[in-house]
Amino acid sequence: MDEIVVPFPADFHVHLRQGAMSELVTPHVALGGIRTAYIMPNLIPPITTTERAMEYKAELEKIDPKVEYLMTLYLHENMLEEIDVEGQEGKVLRGVHEIRKASKAGVKGIKSYPRGVTTHSSSGIESYEPYYPVFKALEEEGMVLNLHGEVPSDDKLNISVLNAEKHFLSHLRKLAGDFPKLKIVLEHATTKEAVDCVKSLPNNVGCTITAHHLLLTIDSVPSQPFHFCKPIAKEPVDRAALQEVVASGHPRFFLGSDSAPHSIVNKIPKMPSSYLTQETGAIEGNGPQPCAAGVYTSPILLPLVAHIFDKLGALDKLPGFASHNGRAFYGMQREGAEGNVTLKRVEGGGRVPAFYKGSERGIDAVPFMAGEALGWEIA
Repeated sequence: MDEIVVPFPADFHVHLRQGAMSELVTPHVALGGIRTAYIMPNLIPPITTTERAMEYKAELEKIDPKVEYLMTLYLHENMLEEIDVEGQEGKVLRGVHEIRKASKAGVKGIKSYPRGVTTHSSSGIESYEPYYPVFKALEEEGMVLNLHGEVPSDDKLNISVLNAEKHFLSHLRKLAGDFPKLKIVLEHATTKEAVDCVKSLPNNVGCTITAHHLLLTIDSVPSQPFHFCKPIAKEPVDRAALQEVVASGHPRFFLGSDSAPHSIVNKIPKMPSSYLTQETGAIEGNGPQPCAAGVYTSPILLPLVAHIFDKLGALDKLPGFASHNGRAFYGMQREGAEGNVTLKRVEGGGRVPAFYKGSERGIDAVPFMAGEALGWEIA
């Protein structure tokens, strides 16, 4: 198969940042072949209100109106506050009121981040039960609960980035059982256990899988900061499980790139600029700076997915993974040839740029597989 058509490709998990970085990366969604993008709310400050979600949507549409942006809210502790609402007797939870407003405005879901596990998650949550009234409102409004499926590291419990997803799965099972009519998406699965768990749960539970997790294992990460992300890539058996489930065409697994751009200076661990004094040789400053978590795939996304599915011998399953499955789960099917994206094989071609440079100093991003040939490109 040297050519394949994907109708209305959709990425159900993408980060488009703010300011100059957003101006750089937002047009890359369409560049990578995506027609519909599900936008993450972990900005600074996080998007916790319907008004801010709609403002952010307008900002993205101003940068590039060619893409359909689906907006989300950030599950935040302020949603547990009791407030007075005009026309209602007694106090109501802010989160329940906000969900009702968001549903009317077209916001599609709410994203839950465990506190401190990934980029801009310091406002995340620590326990799910207090938010059950919010989840009930989501269920009633037909909105989606998107779950970052990890728990915080804990030395006493031997929890680290390598097994944080496995420890989260008990929460997923409980939420799915307690809210059988609520659509729940386990985001960016990385383990065999997560794949098996989602397959075992009812049809109200879906799962996104990233392109980079279909290629990477933990061995690919320590030597390459541009492969470092949360959740981190796992073992070969885990990658094999991800590859197997997407190649099978399972209808509840679909593309969510988790494309997460960071400037080059934030991806490369570094020391302060003058870390040695001439007089004493002593170290100054705050010491080494950490590497930001995130892999950037938006500008090459569909060719990258074609590259992967080609290697898996499953090109016929690509339209399901990159469009039909996610759209069916979210109830957002689209029709019409004007939404089709055609991918063609180009032997030795489809080379990934080394980096993308923005309009301001320090605003740049290195894409996944920089400098490599994918063998596929958008016609």
